[in-house]
Amino acid sequence: MTSFEYTAIPAPSRGEKAKEAKTPTDRYALALTAELNRMAADGWEYLRSDVLPSEERSGLTGRATVYHNLLIFRRAVVAATDTVKPQKPAVAAPPVAEAAKERPAPRSGIRPASAETQGAAKAISNDEK
Repeated sequence: MTSFEYTAIPAPSRGEKAKEAKTPTDRYALALTAELNRMAADGWEYLRSDVLPSEERSGLTGRATVYHNLLIFRRAVVAATDTVKPQKPAVAAPPVAEAAKERPAPRSGIRPASAETQGAAKAISNDEK
């Protein structure tokens, strides 16, 4: 079964100027064609255009209903299970119990201080006096 993803973009509100487009209708058609071709280059298929209402603020407290022209596009989504098949590892990992036995035991006690850290400790203690 094929599944799709959808996107909606606002339709152009103005036409584009061009030599071959003399009338406003021709200019608008040119702008719409450019938008459709741009989306098609990205793999989107034009589905339909819709006019949908949107309630927006008008002034400080008022609300007005505004209608937006939207272009609806879709493209097929490839399921992840179809393209990527899990592969078995070439080398099996050792069982957890064996891995715990192979690990060295942690050292107990405090590590002896190196000559550098002993010198730094003496310098700090001399500053405090």
